Amino acid sequence: MTIAHDINSFLHSWNQNGKMPAKIAPTPADMTAMPMTPIDRTFSVAPMMEWTTRDYRAFARVLSRRTLLYTEMVTTGALLFNPDRERFLGHDETEHPLALQLGGSDPQALAECAAIAESWGYDEVNLNVGCPSDRVQNNMIGACLMGHPELVARCVAAMQAQVKIPVTVKCRIGIDDQDEDADLERFITTVADAGCDTFSVHARKAWLQGLSPKENRDVPPLNYGRVHRLKQAHPSLHIGINGGLKLMDELHEQLEHVDSVMVGREAYHNPWLLATVDSELYGEAENPHTSRHDALRAFRPYIEKRLAEGVRLNHISRHLLGLFQGQPGGRQFRRHVSENAHKPGAGIEVIDDAMARVPEHRPEAQVEQA
Repeated sequence: MTIAHDINSFLHSWNQNGKMPAKIAPTPADMTAMPMTPIDRTFSVAPMMEWTTRDYRAFARVLSRRTLLYTEMVTTGALLFNPDRERFLGHDETEHPLALQLGGSDPQALAECAAIAESWGYDEVNLNVGCPSDRVQNNMIGACLMGHPELVARCVAAMQAQVKIPVTVKCRIGIDDQDEDADLERFITTVADAGCDTFSVHARKAWLQGLSPKENRDVPPLNYGRVHRLKQAHPSLHIGINGGLKLMDELHEQLEHVDSVMVGREAYHNPWLLATVDSELYGEAENPHTSRHDALRAFRPYIEKRLAEGVRLNHISRHLLGLFQGQPGGRQFRRHVSENAHKPGAGIEVIDDAMARVPEHRPEAQVEQA
């Protein structure tokens, strides 16, 4: 059965009955949906284009067993019209709990993609209502949808009708000249009335007119208090907060006011932040690894597996460059990887040689206690 046939069948059923078809996407023969278990989303790594790839996520999982991980945003068009679904949906079983973020605004297409995501074993589907990129605005994707809460509500309802896994929304506190109080309240209420009970809110406005996507990550001021008030106004909803969070103390402080915290760039540039998440935020007795060297050694089998699959080393190693940030030898590690991982035939020895340039001490937890 072709993707085009799936789409045509979907549209025919929709037009004939005025209702969503009972089930759309067939489960691939080699895929089995993960058993339904509640997701503890206390801490998550935000979806980031070109950064939260399957290789980054696999490394993040080495550092934290409990963190909720998100894919890069995948548009409905890419998923429905590109036959290589493995490119967009492929993941390692160790990555769970794992959420797929979708970009789109057509309820029918989003419903089909949500069903596909569930059949591939994802634990959650998240709708992007926060990205300020010009490319996504032109296709009615991302933050511009905050101006269309009724459409977002229809999208959420259509997706929920097709899947058993959670359907969630990531949004901003507003766009352009929207009122951060009244308009955000209307958006959340409208979408919640459609059945969505989980929102991750970036505590900045997105200025779609006048600021670049890069500027939208820093220039609009953070307004954590607005997200705190949103939680107070909607105690039955799960409200998570995102934006500018870097330190563990900041995460603890935010969790006094909201249900969960989501970290983006800091979790990528300084991945060792994840190494204490399990004990600090989930109350685990111990973390997976107490030294950066041990964590990287634990990741070696995954690197070797991916190399054997034909993946180039630099596609994996670029996600490791921040591991030794601020450590003696950290610059030498980054330099050696950057100068050698892209070369033809580069293998695991590049990582080993780079790691050898960083002095290895006692586990950091022991050093802090000394």
